[in-house]
Amino acid sequence: MKLVLAIINNDDSAIAASALTDRGFFVTKLSTTGGFLLVGNTTLLIGTEDNKIEEVKSVLKQFCITRKQKEVPTSSFGKGLHYNCSPGEVEVGGATLFVLNVDSYDKF
Repeated sequence: MKLVLAIINNDDSAIAASALTDRGFFVTKLSTTGGFLLVGNTTLLIGTEDNKIEEVKSVLKQFCITRKQKEVPTSSFGKGLHYNCSPGEVEVGGATLFVLNVDSYDKF
């Protein structure tokens, strides 16, 4: 048994979770914050059998897309504001996956 922790963009969370549940996976959604832009993410907890990991990865690759986003400079991000500080474009989205072994699983 495995536990997949999938950190994905909020914009992709509804469709990715729906696609996983449509395929019979049990998904728990957690609201999380982090990353380069310190914006909201969604962390999906997906418990599954070892032989289903590639299917989980395939679904997430399909629905968690990368996109370009303007980075707005702000002092709250620890960078400070400078007179020549202008917005830049950064790539956001996609998915970061952690696949963990599960020693024990109980459902009450």
